[in-house]
Amino acid sequence: MKLTGSILSLFLFLTLHIYSQSKPNIAELMGYDPTAKLLIMHADDLGVAHSVNQASIDAFEDGGISSSSIMVPCPWFSEIASFAKAHPEYCWGLHLTLTSEWKYYKWDGVASSSEIPSLLNEQGVMYDKVIDVVENAVLEEVEREIRAQIERALKAGIAVSHLDSHMGTLFATPEFFSIYVKLGKEYDLPIMVPGARIPPSWGLDSIAGPIHYPLDNLIMMGQMVPDWQKMYDDMMDQIVPGLNEIIVHLGYDDAEMQAVMVDHPDFGAAWRQKDYNYVTGDHYKQKLKDKNIHLVSWRQVREALMAIGSN
Repeated sequence: MKLTGSILSLFLFLTLHIYSQSKPNIAELMGYDPTAKLLIMHADDLGVAHSVNQASIDAFEDGGISSSSIMVPCPWFSEIASFAKAHPEYCWGLHLTLTSEWKYYKWDGVASSSEIPSLLNEQGVMYDKVIDVVENAVLEEVEREIRAQIERALKAGIAVSHLDSHMGTLFATPEFFSIYVKLGKEYDLPIMVPGARIPPSWGLDSIAGPIHYPLDNLIMMGQMVPDWQKMYDDMMDQIVPGLNEIIVHLGYDDAEMQAVMVDHPDFGAAWRQKDYNYVTGDHYKQKLKDKNIHLVSWRQVREALMAIGSN
């Protein structure tokens, strides 16, 4: 989830809390002690590039992450979709995408360009910035494109665990957010919501059943720092009883990543290598043990919430 402008400022090493008056104890529902510290270690941006896909797969296999989300319109979607279909045991969310932010590396929508003209710039690709989407998008076309992304993922055989939003675009206006909620309900998928960003008047209190938003704490690195390990250690120290999520951006600092993310140090090639190094390192795994933190996935969350809905 790469964020810009005012949305980014809300995520700079910030803990976000959900607005909810009747939230169930998700730890207890998932078979843990009611005061357990649960953590979704979540990797964003799968599908962007081979390097991102491979680093994320390696992190899953290493046990360093418990969740991920895929950008369906991106050029390397087919690779990660094939792996996801073969490995439903891992957690595959959808990073719903309405922007294309890299300098030279671009994509358009899943829906036909003639069906979503308001979402594409003069070059026929998605806009770089969230504000441009807000200023140009026709709501019917936003829903059409998001629905097309979900359908493409399902047709590819991905066992989708949840939905979230690339660059926070679907949290930019109440109308965008309403589409997000609608599709989460329609497809019976939990939606990740940055509660502090969403006013209660947008309908947070109406989210219930299989898409009930359970996070107690959402944290993400927001800027380059001198000591990567210390910053993530500090994040780990912020984990509270309940359901927490830390968002990471994985990749290898190789020629592909350097070309894709040229002139983009934030969330760029070196950044992604540092994130990968942390979540696959022994220090992080020891930190989990020392803090008695349990890694869980959005798939487990969905199963627990669906069980409520069936009762």
